[in-house]
Amino acid sequence: MSPGKQAPESQAAAPMASGIELKRIRRRIRLSRLALFTAIAAGPVALGIAVMSGPTTVAAAPAAKPTTVRNASAAADPAGYAQLFLSAWLRSDADDATSAQSRLAHSLAPNVDLPDPAADAQPKPASVTAVRSARRTDGVWSVTVAAQYADGSVRYYAVPMTAGRGGESFAVTGAPGVVAGPVRAEAATSPYSVTVPSGGDLSSAVGEFLTAYLTGAGEVDRYLAPGVKLSAVSPAPYTTVTVQQVLAAQEAAAAAAVPADGTEVRVQVAVEARDEAGRWPLAYELTLKARSGRWEVKALESGTAQNGGGR
Repeated sequence: MSPGKQAPESQAAAPMASGIELKRIRRRIRLSRLALFTAIAAGPVALGIAVMSGPTTVAAAPAAKPTTVRNASAAADPAGYAQLFLSAWLRSDADDATSAQSRLAHSLAPNVDLPDPAADAQPKPASVTAVRSARRTDGVWSVTVAAQYADGSVRYYAVPMTAGRGGESFAVTGAPGVVAGPVRAEAATSPYSVTVPSGGDLSSAVGEFLTAYLTGAGEVDRYLAPGVKLSAVSPAPYTTVTVQQVLAAQEAAAAAAVPADGTEVRVQVAVEARDEAGRWPLAYELTLKARSGRWEVKALESGTAQNGGGR
């Protein structure tokens, strides 16, 4: 092609390119206006976003997928599964594999043989309770389960188990074995060593409070320190409550007179509660605070006092 022809064509190409670029700019302006009008219709927040963003193309972010958060430190304890299995296993019979208990035991542990009790065997257990879980290695457990019988005897079984990390799966890996029961631990020394005189201000305060709490006679609130919330047991389980003994952790609880405002003491109260079914020895741990010459309950340690009370 001759140079004379190339020059006009290149000169024509420049306006054409400029026209294409102009069309692109106009198209962006139209899109920006459309986005602005849409934002105005959507509300002030969307309008602000549209003004700040300008004529740009925004890709929609993918929807966030829900994330399952697991506490790795809390290993799945298979105690409940072991208890369920042993309860069914002790009530099953190899000669009656179609019974409900036999089918349940077999479904929980397909590879474990069922027992074959004699016709004059001892009665089935009255209750079955898991009392100890020991983690051997990752996912491998041994659960000690107690079977209590109507005559008061107790037999302990060790059930070998595996458990999935998240607690979604459990398996009995072998037949249970009869083992010795857990050793009784030595009780810690009680912090309540101060005897509180009966008939004194503190003994009377705790007696009146527990009477209202357990029998419904009187309002519990009148015995509580400011800010403490505690509801009486409902329905009231007992008809009378009598204080048998009050022991304290601080000497101030045994003083003849109520000490200065703000003084706090912790006490353990032994009471005798009665209802139509009989007499029931009960014990409670309380924290009391002195205010305006009287003792008020600040916490029921073995109950559910809130907003300043213990749990």
